[in-house]
Amino acid sequence: MKNEIYFQNTEQGYDSVAVEYARQFFDELEHKPLDRDLLQRMAREVGELGVICDMGCGPGQVARYLKDHSAEVVGLDLSEGMLVEARRLNPDISFLAGNMLSLSVPDSSWVGIAAFYSIIHIPRPQLPDAIQEFFRVLRPGGMLMLAFHAGDETLHLDSWWEKPVSLDFNFLLPAEIRRQVEQSGFNIEDVIIRAPYSSEHISQRAYIIARKPTLE
Repeated sequence: MKNEIYFQNTEQGYDSVAVEYARQFFDELEHKPLDRDLLQRMAREVGELGVICDMGCGPGQVARYLKDHSAEVVGLDLSEGMLVEARRLNPDISFLAGNMLSLSVPDSSWVGIAAFYSIIHIPRPQLPDAIQEFFRVLRPGGMLMLAFHAGDETLHLDSWWEKPVSLDFNFLLPAEIRRQVEQSGFNIEDVIIRAPYSSEHISQRAYIIARKPTLE
């Protein structure tokens, strides 16, 4: 019941700020050179092999960037309000409703998952479940790319752009997430930490790039 309330709060919070969030963040990759470089890497390495999922897509800026770099993409989000914005801004991309703890797609459906600042909304005890679900839906050889705020604190918002919300943003320890990714069966390719850009919240950013092993 506690988790149901948590996800309900997350969904309703993002529903309430979806229009303003899209206005603020849809063009954010213009100011994030490392994020662009990493997404280009994903598009280059797996983009021609099948579908990449923009996991926790928001208004679809990551899906848009991958699509513009010749990848086949789909977006997935918990918030219907965010999906409305994503479909409005990206009419040529498919966007689906879903919870990353229980994805309604078959095993080995996707060649890539780009989860940029979305696992920060998963309750900490359930992060291994989400990562295991990512492993399930990726094809052998598929790429997982996680981006998150580095740290161990939780930032709670009761209001956002003058809208009442109840949202937790969990900062995560890169070493701990790396361990969980490895324990789920992935091979780690890169762990990258960077300082925040001037336009961002003041926190270090972490990226973990991993690969599902190919079949013997």
